[in-house]
Amino acid sequence: MKDAQKPDHIGLNALVTRLKEGRFVIPDFQREFEWKPWDIGDLMRSIFLDYYIGSLLLWKGKKENFDALSCEHVYGYDGGDSNREHIVLDGQQRLTAMHYAFIAPDEKLPGRKKRYLYFIRVDRFMEAGDEDAFVYDWTKYGPKLLANPQSQYEQHMFPLAIVGKGGWALPDWFREYEAYWLARRDAAKADGDDEAAAKASRHVEDAKGFGAQVKDVTEQYQIAYIELDRDLEVEKVCDIFTQINSRGVKLDIFDLMNALLKPKGLQLKSLWRKAKPRLSFVESDKLNVYILQVMSILRQTYCSPKYLYYLLPGQAKPIRDASGKITQEVLIADEAEFSFRWKSAVDAMDSSIAMLRHPHEFGVTSSQYLPYVSILPAFSALQAHVASLPAIRRLDAQRKVRDWYWASVFTSRYSGSVESTAARDFQDVRRWIDDANDEPALIADFKHQFRNLELRKETRRGSSIYNGIFNLLVLQGARDWMKGTVPVAGDLDDHHIVPRAWAKKQVGSLGDSILNRTPLTAETNRHVISDRLPNEYLPELVANNGEQQVRDILASHFVSDKAFDILMRNPFTPEDFEAFIAERQRTIQEAIETLLVKRRLDLPVALRELDEGIEQVELRLREAIRTGLGDDAALVPSNVADKVDERLQRALKRNAAMDADHYARLEGQLEYFDLRELQDTLINKLLWPRFEARFGTKEVLNTRFGQFAELRNAIRHSRSVDAVVRKEGEAALLWFQQVLA
Repeated sequence: MKDAQKPDHIGLNALVTRLKEGRFVIPDFQREFEWKPWDIGDLMRSIFLDYYIGSLLLWKGKKENFDALSCEHVYGYDGGDSNREHIVLDGQQRLTAMHYAFIAPDEKLPGRKKRYLYFIRVDRFMEAGDEDAFVYDWTKYGPKLLANPQSQYEQHMFPLAIVGKGGWALPDWFREYEAYWLARRDAAKADGDDEAAAKASRHVEDAKGFGAQVKDVTEQYQIAYIELDRDLEVEKVCDIFTQINSRGVKLDIFDLMNALLKPKGLQLKSLWRKAKPRLSFVESDKLNVYILQVMSILRQTYCSPKYLYYLLPGQAKPIRDASGKITQEVLIADEAEFSFRWKSAVDAMDSSIAMLRHPHEFGVTSSQYLPYVSILPAFSALQAHVASLPAIRRLDAQRKVRDWYWASVFTSRYSGSVESTAARDFQDVRRWIDDANDEPALIADFKHQFRNLELRKETRRGSSIYNGIFNLLVLQGARDWMKGTVPVAGDLDDHHIVPRAWAKKQVGSLGDSILNRTPLTAETNRHVISDRLPNEYLPELVANNGEQQVRDILASHFVSDKAFDILMRNPFTPEDFEAFIAERQRTIQEAIETLLVKRRLDLPVALRELDEGIEQVELRLREAIRTGLGDDAALVPSNVADKVDERLQRALKRNAAMDADHYARLEGQLEYFDLRELQDTLINKLLWPRFEARFGTKEVLNTRFGQFAELRNAIRHSRSVDAVVRKEGEAALLWFQQVLA
């Protein structure tokens, strides 16, 4: 039997030399180098303090394996391929960090705009101030220091790049460092400066002590590694890689899928590299996993890691049927189908992100204002499902997806376990799309809970509710305070209405609440507000533009006339600030109800006013029936009562929190009457005498209901409203308003 695993150790000097020579290569299925500057610094600290940094897993390579796994050199290596020796299966981040710190290639650090250089402050290290001794620099100062040994000696900055030079570079540096401070000591003595001489003497001793310690570390520090035999099959090596990385620090599921797909000839990392630029608007290191989750949701409705495993081509998934019998089903037949479904998932996410960014759809002007990145898999899968429906069904389906999205945002639904939530939401919304009566409980929860939102506590940009309100302000068409136009989305940021400097002193963190912030351009913030109180900058706007125009512009920012008057108070006190945010909270909650709960966000502004009038008429019709029937639910016509009861029972089953006693009374039941059922109740033969005095004749009432319903349904179902329908509908609306007054 071949010696498949060979445990061993390698000294730091030898390891750095091999890194410099290009003996280590990284297989394509490994993740990119992801460590941050401070992670590299922490590794250096661990090495020089003689801490254990874990073992490496290396595979003795040969050309066919280097080629089969698309191996690349460690980041920053600029030599050829002739020295390739080991494929790194575990330890890539550590080896790359050591190469970057010790070899100091002239390359920016991945994910950063600058090159980073690493140093040890000798004086601090010898004072046992280990936490402060390890430093890194990314400014122009770093390369200048690296090129100037005299500055290094003067500032006690030992460049870790000296270790990578090898040969005599290390002992020469410490000899010259010691000589520099010997000369400084002698010069201080000659000048009679005893204090400076004593300090220089201390640095001379530090040079000797630190040099000895670095010599010990570079020559004696050992890194453990396991070497796999070069003749092991690729499939076996991938399996070992998967098992090792699934213990301890959990490996990202994308990397595990990389390892499992590699033997099947699928370059998942290559697929991700092609997809990444299309999704770059969203800043997240989980987008590659989200693509897999979209694939999984669309194929099997679930998306937790164990279900992603069944996306492997040819992998059988156990299925239990209604009788309890377990059968096997292959979800992805082959590599071609995997690639097709991957591309479809990328397309779905790309179009979904574009929809979220649109200033008239969801108003996410930049990635930092996306309420949840984790909602993307469910949202994208639902958008893909809607796109697969017959064209005539997509409008209603899209409205339901929008309702689910906003309900999720304002109930902070995606702040917990997102995989199970995404799968459940996809199933619930899909059923709702198919059956209008099967509304998810989430929608009802949102309708009942939105008024309880404590918006004053939303002070942190990035929370779902904070970002959701910012998005609503964009959708509302918040206009620029200087130009009166709707700014380009990319120019917007959230700025304080009452300046932060004043608020910080007077009301503390409350000044950062979303209630005191609104989307403005940097130019407006600089030239209009400029750290001044509203009672200073608003009068200037009024003087130059007229009061009504300024009030109208602020109204587009959910600043009501009452809030405007509060902002104009002089002096403006903390009590006035409290009154302002209380009024703005009321206005924003009203906007949430109008735009989201009542779905008026889809309507042009002119039709929103009509829809509000229609809603008031419906409420008054319910009240007229309740009064006319003396609150007696038993008098409701049986054909109407049966339909209403059916709806109510479904709603009560979905939402156990509903007040059953309230809906047992006529007042509650009337909430579930549709418009035609209100009409049928009014004109019922037995009940008509109760209403005749108010409505005149049945013929007139039926005509008005017909005209009213035409306008109402056209608005509620986003159908075009022609001139005749609108005129007749408005006449009916006016008639109902008069008779119900």
